[in-house]
Amino acid sequence: MYNPPHFTETRPEILHALIAAHPLGTLVTLGSTGLDANHIPFEFDPAPTAAAPHGTLLAHVARANPLWRDHSATTEALVVFQGPQSYVTPTWYTETKPATGKVVPTWNYCTVHAHGPLRVIDDPAWLLALVTRLTARHECGRPAPWAVADAPADFVAKQLAAIVGIEIPITRLAGKWKVSQNRPAADRAGIVAGLAAEGAGESAAMARLVRDFGTPKPAP
Repeated sequence: MYNPPHFTETRPEILHALIAAHPLGTLVTLGSTGLDANHIPFEFDPAPTAAAPHGTLLAHVARANPLWRDHSATTEALVVFQGPQSYVTPTWYTETKPATGKVVPTWNYCTVHAHGPLRVIDDPAWLLALVTRLTARHECGRPAPWAVADAPADFVAKQLAAIVGIEIPITRLAGKWKVSQNRPAADRAGIVAGLAAEGAGESAAMARLVRDFGTPKPAP
């Protein structure tokens, strides 16, 4: 990933928060026919270990998915987590546009790239623990949260037999927060106002990011 210093984000708590908020990752692996991409919700364990200095990603795939049989054991997998993103129009550059006209559109976004070897886990007990944990996290806060134990045990066992676990100890973790740090303060204020005026969702989220993260980093 091309990552200029002024867009680089390295604080673990910021990177971990994006993974937690946007757990659907794009898992890129190298197989016998070339690169493959699968879109998978991950559970993230931030605890560092010798093999996983940046934590561990846990997930499962369908047993019918060739990913778990066909991936390179010598090439690290890559998981891409995509956070808020938004188009930025030059009309929001309230300082530069009137002064020089030398402005162009851009796209703001936040992303985390996690690298590590892919390990296959074909263990019903491990899988049960994982799906229980995943379900509890995503059901938490609902008026009537569903739990794995709500389903008949024989049905759960059959479902577990149809999936395979994967674990990725993270050896490299890279973050890119492209949130207008390269613009003057007045331009950033115009971007925040413009995004906020577009309403909720991605625009509102990006407005907050430009406001909170957009101050240029000091020169080294």
